[in-house]
Amino acid sequence: MQVSLETTDGLQRRMTIIIPAEKIDGEVEKRLHSLAPKVKLSGFRPGKVPFSVVKKRFSSQVRSEVFSDVASTSFYEAVTQENLRPANTPTFDRLKSDPNSDYQFTAEFEVYPEIVISGLETMTINRPVVEIVESDIDTMMQKLQKQHASWSEVERACEKEDQVHIDFTGKLNGEVFAGGAGKMPLVLGSNTMIEGFEEGLLGAKPGEERQLDLRFPEKYHKEELAGKDVQFSVLVEKVEVPVLPDIDSEFAKSFGVESGDIDILRADLQKNMVREMNQTVRGKLKQQVNEALIEIHDIEVPKSLIQAESQRLAEQMIERMKSRGGMPAASISPDAFESQGKRRVVLGLLLSEIISNNELKADPSKVREEVETLASSYDDPAQVVAWYYQSKNQSQLKDVEAKVLEDSAIEWVLEQAQVTDNATTFDELMGNSTA
Repeated sequence: MQVSLETTDGLQRRMTIIIPAEKIDGEVEKRLHSLAPKVKLSGFRPGKVPFSVVKKRFSSQVRSEVFSDVASTSFYEAVTQENLRPANTPTFDRLKSDPNSDYQFTAEFEVYPEIVISGLETMTINRPVVEIVESDIDTMMQKLQKQHASWSEVERACEKEDQVHIDFTGKLNGEVFAGGAGKMPLVLGSNTMIEGFEEGLLGAKPGEERQLDLRFPEKYHKEELAGKDVQFSVLVEKVEVPVLPDIDSEFAKSFGVESGDIDILRADLQKNMVREMNQTVRGKLKQQVNEALIEIHDIEVPKSLIQAESQRLAEQMIERMKSRGGMPAASISPDAFESQGKRRVVLGLLLSEIISNNELKADPSKVREEVETLASSYDDPAQVVAWYYQSKNQSQLKDVEAKVLEDSAIEWVLEQAQVTDNATTFDELMGNSTA
């Protein structure tokens, strides 16, 4: 086998491979002899078709199959010989030649770039440090109260955090649009409706009707309404104020604390807050590391990988749109995701290089810990954990292992970087601060 290689453009390669004719001929002959006993032709007994007839009838088909198989196997032998890492499936093109000459073909493909991880010591990372105090738990208890509030009707103008029962009709160009009319309860300040809707009802009294001239967001999920001016007629039928439950044993029992002990409920809340805090801190660190890695490494990326990732992102968006009854699939092009796709490919290549160079592995104990964290939000965590470790669910467990391995790479980078601890509050970390 003769191999020649040329760089056509960036990471694009063209490989020309020449296979001796005798190798092709020998394989064709071998397959024809294997096929002969199975051939059934009119006028001959099964398995008794003369080889000369078999050869004449099937030689062309078998030779085509051999060419295809030899091209594939020879290509992968050649890339191993040339120490190349193909980034995509090659496209083969057989070169014209005389029937009895050596078999020649070209394979065009992209290769992965050579990556050198460096400069990590120049990265500056800010790590949030939070101490959950009693006042944080008090705030969380108050949120639980609000979430489980009952409603009492009042005869006054509505205010923020009141619940109003409305009968509304929305029109676009004078016509009621799909989904634009109905009755519903609405908590003012919940940001359930488009901008200006809830604000436009503040101060309305029971029985009062308001006219609202509004505009849908430019990126609204229903394309026919995105960025459009509409008019709403809204009748406020009644106004209700929240009635908070007492924080007592019954309150604790409603959250699964059988004894009704408020201290146990507070301890459970703190445990959940610690889990949320750790996840959020980890996410913020990961985001900073990812951004810094991309910034300090300027690498060339295979176009085929960007195209594949852009296509995948577009398909994900299409599925989300379909589930929400949004725009048709044809309206989303992978080109719109090219920048995001390239970023994800670059990051994936960098993290893979870090994992490979440092021989990082997914620690089984950390995988188990991650599975238990995922399971903790379910009613029966033990059952969920057991589900992950069943043989039929190994693909889901592999996903968890991949996440843990990526987290290990992030941790390794943090050990090389300059990390500064910044004290903050739980609310600030979680984005709940009103300051």
